[in-house]
Amino acid sequence: MSAAAATAAIRPAQSGDVATIAALLTEAAAADPVAAWLVPDPAERQSVFHALLAMEIDHAVEWGTVDVLLDLSGIAVWRRHPAPDGALLTDHHLSAFTGRALPRFRQLHAVLASYTSAAPHHWLAWLYVTPDSRRQGSAGRLLAHHQHRVDQLGWPVYTVVTTEAARDFLRTHGYHAGLPLHLPSGPRLWSLTRNGRPATARPAPPG
Repeated sequence: MSAAAATAAIRPAQSGDVATIAALLTEAAAADPVAAWLVPDPAERQSVFHALLAMEIDHAVEWGTVDVLLDLSGIAVWRRHPAPDGALLTDHHLSAFTGRALPRFRQLHAVLASYTSAAPHHWLAWLYVTPDSRRQGSAGRLLAHHQHRVDQLGWPVYTVVTTEAARDFLRTHGYHAGLPLHLPSGPRLWSLTRNGRPATARPAPPG
């Protein structure tokens, strides 16, 4: 696929896509080790994550960036820091949606806060490709599509992932892995950074 065709295969998500995206990411969370630590009961996990993700994706469509493949088989959710309207998930939101899982969500947020930079950056919140669409370069195209925009700003990208496979994949796309982050009596997470890469200025035309 040519670069132009690859770019054309990606579009910004619309408000009408929120329900589908939330459902796909909720399905992805079903087997995620950190999600299982946050909400051990599978049925409760689905309910909690569907509520949280529906709100998160709706917010990201309006205030952040959600890129999708044309058939919604691949999704990348990005946030900007500083955010235009403050924090996304406040303690009020967590209390409303997480119920008895709230203490562990607070522990997770505390661990993430220890890594997150206060300097301007973009945050890769979700990168997901459906199982039958993997190994076709879709995830890499979604990354490159947004990273090109970030490079115009010269900003870094930060993310935290929950599996070694995700960590190793991002390392092949220019992300540098830091030390693991540890949840109390829970699984590890891996922090990664893609350094800012200012776009090369084009030479001025001869005058």
